[in-house]
Amino acid sequence: MIKIRKAEDFLISFETSEYAEKDSKKSWRFVYDWLDSLIYAIILILIIFAFFFRVVGVNGDSMNPTLESGDWLTVSAITNEVKTGDIVVITQPNSLNEPLIKRVIAKGGDTINIDFIEGVVTVNGITLYEPYIAEATEVMGDFVYPLEIPEGYIFVMGDNRNESLDSRFRTIGLIDERYVLGIANARIFPFGDWNINDEK
Repeated sequence: MIKIRKAEDFLISFETSEYAEKDSKKSWRFVYDWLDSLIYAIILILIIFAFFFRVVGVNGDSMNPTLESGDWLTVSAITNEVKTGDIVVITQPNSLNEPLIKRVIAKGGDTINIDFIEGVVTVNGITLYEPYIAEATEVMGDFVYPLEIPEGYIFVMGDNRNESLDSRFRTIGLIDERYVLGIANARIFPFGDWNINDEK
């Protein structure tokens, strides 16, 4: 017996197929839009990190207790003048053959003096308030103080003063500001301890 399908059946079948095709196109359109947005987001992040921020790892204990070996920091490109107290990343060639992370103690035109008996640092006759250091500054290095810093240079030290190779030693010396890669502004690892500017 031959079964005859009504025209309505063909119409329903066609409409069902058409809806399924539309749903499929919507799904692919959603996936395409999502991937497109993801690609643009990745490109934007790469541009931001290339021109505005970098991620730098801490190697060594010279910045204890503020920073510890294994910490990861975001470093902003310098858009304004480096200030005393800033933690900076330095690419100036040195005996360690690696970038340095140190704190700016004095700038061009400043006169720094270090009393190694009392462990006190003064800049332009003013004693620095340094709650971030591990202990008083007792290791002398190679220079005679007071020391006037030439324009265009900075004097840096690690917060772990007696375990830091820094501007007190000729192997590092004064830092040409052109070799300052950027200013460290946040800790991104370990998680939950992002502020590096808290007083210790």
